[in-house]
Amino acid sequence: MALSPSHSANAVGDGRPVVIIEPPRRWMPLDLRELWDQRELVYFLAWRDIKVRYKQTALGASWAILQPIFGMAVFSIFFGKLGRIPSDGLPYPLWSFAGLVPWAFFSQALTQSANSLVMSQNLLRKVYFPRLAIPIATVLSAAVDLVLAFVVLLAMMAFYGVFPTTRAVLVIPLAVLAFVAALGSGLWLAALSVRYRDVRYAVPVLVQFWLFATPIAYPSSLLPGNWRVLYAFNPMTGVVEGFRWALLGAHTTPGAMLAVSTVAAIVTLIGGAYYFRSMERTFADLV
Repeated sequence: MALSPSHSANAVGDGRPVVIIEPPRRWMPLDLRELWDQRELVYFLAWRDIKVRYKQTALGASWAILQPIFGMAVFSIFFGKLGRIPSDGLPYPLWSFAGLVPWAFFSQALTQSANSLVMSQNLLRKVYFPRLAIPIATVLSAAVDLVLAFVVLLAMMAFYGVFPTTRAVLVIPLAVLAFVAALGSGLWLAALSVRYRDVRYAVPVLVQFWLFATPIAYPSSLLPGNWRVLYAFNPMTGVVEGFRWALLGAHTTPGAMLAVSTVAAIVTLIGGAYYFRSMERTFADLV
């Protein structure tokens, strides 16, 4: 059974505080203060994930750039050239790459965080620490890929003669929204993967479906108006449309879709965090 510390007012003879370790309750508070006290652990776990991801790879961190570039090439050929999908009056390669940049971060963060507890099973069994630190560190490590791909996006914008306006500052909260969506979904899947190892095989299928349920290869304007609100419950819908609107000046104003996506991402994060905490007491036994 997993244990968690509770701080007592008692102290030993030399004045040091006494920490009593006791079994957690079924529904425990998130205890974000404990997580903040262990922020250095989150940093070292994130740094470990970054080093392990590209260890003994010939191209190293270049994969963070090549993945969205390959996706852009495929979409440009099949959807842009052959399918003649509209792209808000922008060059289709640039338009699709702007959607693939946040998506590549989200898919990487979701996939890695879903398997993060199982991959860290030796650590879970040996020592107590806030278990939330593992998926949080995994999502943070994926942010490096987002930064690298974003630099390439800026270079592509300069190549096509598309220059950002003052709206470009909104990319920061949009990136935070992508982080919230990835972490919230990752917490649900990470907790489920400890009990059901099928999650490991289901995640790639889920990510593939999620990709085509997000307006990356096609604009959301192709959907009937009645469906757009329902479509916006996918948190990445608002992120992708927001990226294009803020950086490229796309005609599709995210507006209501972004608001719905934000609410969906926050609800997913809060629900995922509490579900994760409720399952935390069984991690060490099941993993």
